[in-house]
Amino acid sequence: QLVESGGGSVQAGGSLRLTCANSGYTGSKYCLAWFRQAPVKERERVASLYTATGGFTTYYADSVKGRFTVSQDHHQNTMYLQMSGLKPGGTAMYYCAADPISARSSSCATRREYTYWGQGTQVTVS
Repeated sequence: QLVESGGGSVQAGGSLRLTCANSGYTGSKYCLAWFRQAPVKERERVASLYTATGGFTTYYADSVKGRFTVSQDHHQNTMYLQMSGLKPGGTAMYYCAADPISARSSSCATRREYTYWGQGTQVTVS
């Protein structure tokens, strides 16, 4: 199960931290990611995380690189998305997602299709 929280309204230039409570999709068997989708726009993957021995590796869309940071806690049951320098274009529903590594041939760095999704949390930037 994946449950997002932390969304809200923020002024342009502000910051928010989203949280994804992750029960069941932990460890090196899964790619994890944050996506966002604004009305009438395509879903966009903003960040991915892969857990490996000794730590985790992260990947970012060019549109958020340098402003967003994805991380997870030591026990790997919570994933975060720290967002700073938010822009009005960042208004969207934000989702966390998980996908078994073995489900597809693509790496976590490039994967766009995910199997498990949370219900989303709304972020509004004005």
